[in-house]
Amino acid sequence: MKKMALVALALGFSAIAAPVAFGQHGGDHSMLTPAELKWGPVPSLPVGAQIAIIEGPMNEAKPFTIRLKLPANYQIPAHSHPAIEHVTVISGTFNMGTGDKLDKAKTKALSPGSVAIMQIGTNHFGWTSEETIVQLHGIGPWDVKYVVPADDPRKK
Repeated sequence: MKKMALVALALGFSAIAAPVAFGQHGGDHSMLTPAELKWGPVPSLPVGAQIAIIEGPMNEAKPFTIRLKLPANYQIPAHSHPAIEHVTVISGTFNMGTGDKLDKAKTKALSPGSVAIMQIGTNHFGWTSEETIVQLHGIGPWDVKYVVPADDPRKK
C-alpha cells in the first residue's frame, strides 16, 4: 500500500512539474550539457550576472531550477526571497553570509559541491573573487527583495 502511495505521489508531482525552458513541452524529459545552456541577463541582480533557466517558470507556484554565472569581483547586496532558496556551487567560489548588509568578513567561502539553504525571508548576501556558477532550485513564485530598496537594479 505504501508503494502505491509513493507511486501516486510521484505521478502527482510529475503532472504539475513546470515545462522546461528552451521550447520543450511540459512532460518532456530534459538532458542538457553545460554547452547547451542559454545564458541571458538577470534584471533582478546587479549588472554582470547571467542566468540560464533550466526548469521554470519562476513566477508560478511550480518547481524551478536555474544557474547563475557571476563574474569575478561581483557583489550581491543583502536581500531575501519569498520561498526557500537552495544554492549549489558548480564552479568557482561563492562567498555567502547572512545579515542586513554585505560584510565580506561575515561570509563563508563555498567551493564547488557546497550547498546553502536559505529559509523564507532570511536576509543574505554574496560575493565572488573569480567567475562563479551557482545552481538555484526551489518552488516559486520567486522574487528578490533587497534590504535597501535603492540596491534593486529594477528600480534604477
